Amino acid sequence: MELKLYDTLARDKRPFAPIDPDSVRMYVCGPTVYDFAHIGNARPVIVFDVLYRLLRHVYGEARVRYVRNITDVDDKINARAAERGITIRDLTEETYRNFKKDVAALGCLPPDVEPRATEHIEEMKTLIERLVASNHAYVAAEHVLFSVPSMKDYGKLANRPLDEMIAGARVDIAPYKRDPMDFVLWKPSNRGDPSWASPCDIRTPGRPGWHIECSAMSWKHLGETFDIHGGGIDLVFPHHENEIAQSCCAFHQPVMANYWMHNGFLQVEGEKMSKSLGNFVIIREVLADWPGDVVRLAMLGSHYRQPINWTVKGLEEAEKALSSFFDAASAEAEPRPAPGVLDALLDDLNTPKVIAEMHSLKNAAGRRALAGTLGFFGFRAGELRAWQADNAPQPSLAREEIETRIAARNAARTARNFAESDRIRDELAALGIVLKDSKDGTTWEVAR
Repeated sequence: MELKLYDTLARDKRPFAPIDPDSVRMYVCGPTVYDFAHIGNARPVIVFDVLYRLLRHVYGEARVRYVRNITDVDDKINARAAERGITIRDLTEETYRNFKKDVAALGCLPPDVEPRATEHIEEMKTLIERLVASNHAYVAAEHVLFSVPSMKDYGKLANRPLDEMIAGARVDIAPYKRDPMDFVLWKPSNRGDPSWASPCDIRTPGRPGWHIECSAMSWKHLGETFDIHGGGIDLVFPHHENEIAQSCCAFHQPVMANYWMHNGFLQVEGEKMSKSLGNFVIIREVLADWPGDVVRLAMLGSHYRQPINWTVKGLEEAEKALSSFFDAASAEAEPRPAPGVLDALLDDLNTPKVIAEMHSLKNAAGRRALAGTLGFFGFRAGELRAWQADNAPQPSLAREEIETRIAARNAARTARNFAESDRIRDELAALGIVLKDSKDGTTWEVAR
């Protein structure tokens, strides 16, 4: 079965054919490092980690290059550093460390390259000067702006009417713009903000616009055209649309990436996540209550292109499912997806079907394949078991008392006094102690 991926630009699921099978290249928009990442940020990290693992399985680990950038120059960063009274560098370093710790806890592999925007200023200036030289950009009031009318097929990714795109972009009205849709490639820096020598003979120091950063970093590490560009659905417009405009016009190429992939929105308990609603959840808070692998499995329970409703119930169900997988799996197996799991992944990362396939492997014949599948996804039995031990409900009776009552019940059963046996069982059940009888004897556990 061949790999098929849904391409946002084509609006269709297409067979995946890399430009060079010996060098499969993927770029995913990473975090803006000014605060803890929220649970919505976790979704693309997990989704594209799964794709990364799949590509490595299909083409070989050494033949896949995954780049996920770090945006470390941005208005939000400047404002947060000033608010906290620390340097911008201190803020971005601290936030980046927190992000790396959180995504590692989610079981995600690190990308091959994590470029920082501030380390690619020269590449940004080169692109900007190319765009000006080819009349796709212009200098005005110490800004450099991309001329949207200069690109005939601008808007093909978003595929929305012009008035909707203007509203969605929250266009800044500025007298120096030639067209309301023109967007900033470079702007002058305010006093105290990060700044660099400007391109295009502009004398005032400045800093890049957001969109040019990803065009420059993907060019530097993947080339003028590459295979896959990914991110959240919220980035389709204006960010990814503007990336396409910049890169295609700078390099005179028909495409920037051959496949554009976007994960759907995330809601929390049925509502849009927002600080005003009090349901804004950061990854670190979730990880304080749940193992990273449970969070990961809960995220994969919905197809990546569909909206996901993030709920406590979903986490509880994921914990039970993952526990059942580890209970059933054999201990020794090479990390690789079972055939049915691989087929589901090849069909545009159909992770709900993956989970259904994993449930079907919980039998004697499928245990080794299930263990290999768990290893392929990076699930860790030790982490889950340690969490379960730490969070196991405590019995309401002393263990010695429980064992004494079980012994009395066993004696009653031996004497065929089933009324007394049932009374002891029911009495313990009322106290939250569940008995399990087997040929090896009677065990007990605390009801959850």
